[in-house]
Amino acid sequence: MLHDASLLIVDDEKNTRDGLALAFSDKFEVFTAENPEEALRLMTDKALSFDVILTDLRMGRDSGLTVVQRALRLPNKPACILMTAYGTVETAVEAMKQGAYDFVAKPVSLEKLECLVARAMADRRSAKAVETAATPFAMLEISPAFRELMQKIQRVAPAKTTVLITGETGTGKELAAHQLHTLSLRADKTFVPVHCAALPSHLLESELFGHERGAFTGALQRHIGWFESANKGTLFLDEIGEIPLNVQVKLLRFLETKSVERLGSTQSIPLDVRLVCATNRNLPNEIRAGRFREDLYYRLNVVELHLPPLRERTEDIEVLLNHYLNFFAKENHLPTPKISDEVLQILQRYLWPGNVRELRNFAENTVIMHAGRTLEARDLDPKFTAAVATSPVAAATTASVTVPAGQPLTTFSTENEKAQLAAALAQTRGNRSEAARLLNMPRRTFYRKLEKFGLL
Repeated sequence: MLHDASLLIVDDEKNTRDGLALAFSDKFEVFTAENPEEALRLMTDKALSFDVILTDLRMGRDSGLTVVQRALRLPNKPACILMTAYGTVETAVEAMKQGAYDFVAKPVSLEKLECLVARAMADRRSAKAVETAATPFAMLEISPAFRELMQKIQRVAPAKTTVLITGETGTGKELAAHQLHTLSLRADKTFVPVHCAALPSHLLESELFGHERGAFTGALQRHIGWFESANKGTLFLDEIGEIPLNVQVKLLRFLETKSVERLGSTQSIPLDVRLVCATNRNLPNEIRAGRFREDLYYRLNVVELHLPPLRERTEDIEVLLNHYLNFFAKENHLPTPKISDEVLQILQRYLWPGNVRELRNFAENTVIMHAGRTLEARDLDPKFTAAVATSPVAAATTASVTVPAGQPLTTFSTENEKAQLAAALAQTRGNRSEAARLLNMPRRTFYRKLEKFGLL
């Protein structure tokens, strides 16, 4: 079976190597090494490139730290995870300061290790997406509104101040955060992105601030949180509007004291972390609803960067589209497709509820399905032409048509349903939770319909 990700396992115990190789063989192309010297040979093989490296910390007289140090000098740095039954926590923390992704204690919980590897891969894909998008964000000739935003980022980046990034889903909030980090005095340090909504609320506090052994049932070892991992660098908290109130209190305390306390400890750990947060929610509305602390909002909102939706800067569509077409054509070794004038006009009138992320996905699909050809209007998904032809959707950009709050979606036809979904997204500036409430529709049903009509 062919896999698009590769894993290197380094351990001097054959049973451990073989067991882990079997466990991950369904998701990775797995390679094994019984000592650091063999691992170094594999890492220097020009035909091989690893996404994740699992290495024992102590292998006889050898140390897994040499594997980590060498791996982090590779052009395509893999995520390095240490496994240790002997090394101290301090040794593992030192490895993380050098760039290791995380560590686990032996005997290894396979379930926990699989979750950790999955998270490492997700973070790598997120970083790759940021790298992919970085060129149009920072260098291409773009609209005056976005150029002004870039100038603001350049002014704010060198400061230590906290930044709040607002904007609809898919507008590039993580990219803006990464750009702040790249242009800051911390550019050579760690950028740690955390997607708050991706974790259950009962785990978020531990993941952010860490915990001591025995802090709660299942806490079998000390865990270093993301705040500590980001020390001297930048911590990006995406979807900050989703965090529960008890975590908001601890976040406020960090902003006031510049220190954190791990769960189960009373010791304050001073940190130098630049905090950047992002949300697609209207936080003043969340404050009025009692879901977000007003004092935290003012602490976070020292500088606000608002990313305008793609429908408000249609002059960027052609530039971004050409960039992504060229990028994906090169990545897939395919000839770049062309876009007819008619198609371009249709795309410029489309609402793009998924914003730049949706445009990027459209470009990738176009490259795969229409390589070397000219894309014509007849080739487009019906959602694009329906959006142009259906007046409620077209009018939604100017807010001349609204969806009455709490009024259930009326399904006269498939296209009418799609138009009302798009109109609700437009009215709420892409906030899906608010759009679902606007339509008096369960959130899960709303997401299912968005997926059905290709509006995700």
